[in-house]
Amino acid sequence: MIKTKVSGETEVEEGRYVYCIVNRAAKRSLGNVGIAKAEVYTVLYEDIAAVVHACQSQPYQSKDADKVKEWILSHNDVIDEATGHFGTVIPFSFDTIVRGGDDTVKDWLRKDYEEFKSELERLSQRAEYVVQIFSDEDKLVERILAEDQALRELKERINRMPERAGYLFRRKFELRLNDAFSSTRARLAGEFASQIKEHVEEMKIERKLPHLPENYKDKRLIAAFSCLVHNDNVEGLGRALGKISQGIYAVRFTGPWAPFSFVKLGEI
Repeated sequence: MIKTKVSGETEVEEGRYVYCIVNRAAKRSLGNVGIAKAEVYTVLYEDIAAVVHACQSQPYQSKDADKVKEWILSHNDVIDEATGHFGTVIPFSFDTIVRGGDDTVKDWLRKDYEEFKSELERLSQRAEYVVQIFSDEDKLVERILAEDQALRELKERINRMPERAGYLFRRKFELRLNDAFSSTRARLAGEFASQIKEHVEEMKIERKLPHLPENYKDKRLIAAFSCLVHNDNVEGLGRALGKISQGIYAVRFTGPWAPFSFVKLGEI
């Protein structure tokens, strides 16, 4: 095992940073496109390969949040480039490092070859797409009030009250409206899932959104799904989402992405 000194007497073993595994045994350098401009290349075994760069076998850590974001973007960019070159990939999360050199990576591919190969075939011609469905909040409130007579009557009563006298009733209205919104959101999410399920092979509900473009920040999120979609079904999914986007709903449909949410490898 090769070791290098990083500071003083500390020695760190060499490692290989793993971006993904591809369904092609093609020996290739992708160039200096990796994290911190590292050279990215393939390590082969039989008819599959790991896309890696050489590194020290220690995590990428920094107190600089911008640097960490840059590393994560580079990680995802390499996976996108590998997908363009090789087709189907098994993507790995940021900071996946194998301790050792290329021979160690090859041994890893050999040991888990059957599982890797099976997963590559399962994901072949499929990609991950993200569906986010929003509503204009005022229009959604109007719909909720139209469907809930008791809530509508409470609002009308508050409107007839003096400003100070209506405080407790307004608070009651806000709490009941939030409850109504939660139940309406759950119902609509189920309806939207039913409308698109015939076009997707797997679907996961997303609870948190890491980032939203500015033009969606004034809207209320109704539902968010990550979907594994066969290439032949993407147009059908797009048409189904087009029908949903009519009226008070806005749909954000992004992809294709590497299928991070749908990799099933167990413990390897």
